[in-house]
Amino acid sequence: MRVLNEKNDIAYGKFFFKKSGYIAKEWYPYFYAVRRGNRELTEEYEEGKIGQHARIIYELLCEYKELPLHLIKKYGGFSKEDKTKFDNAITELQMKFYIAMCGRARKKSKSGEEYGWSSTVFCLADDFFDEDIIRSADKISFDEAYGKIEERVYELNPQADSRKVRKFILG
Repeated sequence: MRVLNEKNDIAYGKFFFKKSGYIAKEWYPYFYAVRRGNRELTEEYEEGKIGQHARIIYELLCEYKELPLHLIKKYGGFSKEDKTKFDNAITELQMKFYIAMCGRARKKSKSGEEYGWSSTVFCLADDFFDEDIIRSADKISFDEAYGKIEERVYELNPQADSRKVRKFILG
């Protein structure tokens, strides 16, 4: 989280193999173009490619712009029984570049005093970097983005397994 507070050229989130990692600003449009392209969440939901929990979380972030995890759970009506589905939805939305981690916040008491551990704050992926990044992603075709990322992976690791490279790129 410290990176998010101190840098404005890197994104952190569950992007690779459903695990946390970093993406430099220069590579963000390429992954965005491959993972999401110009698709909207509503159409992916209607096609059954995005689940109900993910849709609820996304709609909350559309309304509030930024929310800590504990408030997403509260406003979305998620219970302890929903924990696995909730966690999977948060990961799914990050992997598909719909939401991004953008900071941290602590809970507040009724009197406004902060307490407890910090909670991850999420925002829409489209709002994480400046608008130019998303506009540039819209101009990159899937094939161009995939090829650029694949080329860089093999440049860094010529022995990489092609199946793992594909999974790394596509999520």
